[in-house]
Amino acid sequence: MGSLASGIDVKVLDYFTREIKKVHDLHVQIAIVVGGGNIFRGRMAGDTGISRVTADNMGMLATVINALALQDLLENAGIPTRVQTAIEMRAVAEPYIRRRAIRHLEKGRVVIMAAGTGNPYFSTDTAAALRAAEIRAEAVLKATKVDGVYESDPVINKFAVKYESIDYLEVLNRELKVMDSTAVSLCMDNNIPIIVFNFHTSENLLKVVLGEKIGTLVSREGGRWLNK
Repeated sequence: MGSLASGIDVKVLDYFTREIKKVHDLHVQIAIVVGGGNIFRGRMAGDTGISRVTADNMGMLATVINALALQDLLENAGIPTRVQTAIEMRAVAEPYIRRRAIRHLEKGRVVIMAAGTGNPYFSTDTAAALRAAEIRAEAVLKATKVDGVYESDPVINKFAVKYESIDYLEVLNRELKVMDSTAVSLCMDNNIPIIVFNFHTSENLLKVVLGEKIGTLVSREGGRWLNK
């Protein structure tokens, strides 16, 4: 969305593309789960008269729009991609098939996963955790506008302490707004570390992949950072 009120800011997509390319050039396998909040958020439809199920379906379709836009810019930059959707729409993208996704990654393609889990009541965070478990990803990188996980909202509390690393259970018990509880629990059950970082700082994604201590690490050990 960038500086726009809604929709897609191509300048932001171009920035994302450049940051992703830096990692792809290292021959790192990348799967991207996209949201759709810049177009439509299902949970915001409560006062509109639209049912939650219908609203969530609309939100999942919004993620497909973003996925197709990102695909175009990545391919313009010479990065091979595949868009896979949890809701079948074969005219514009492949259906999500786990083994096919893994094969694309092995061939050096960036796999963009859209339409969430394909079910209402589940967030994009949960979709990311689910797909990470299915394809046996080494980590979930939560790309946000904040530089990590804080004990409270740093916008409201300027003295809020940022965690360098934290345990899954502490995130759940303190109800910290890292990802929704379903997503955190799924990562905990499958021992998939989560790294929350500011994607809007250039080269942060690259630094995370190279093992630098960027953002906040959420893991079972809590105090141990990922090895390079």
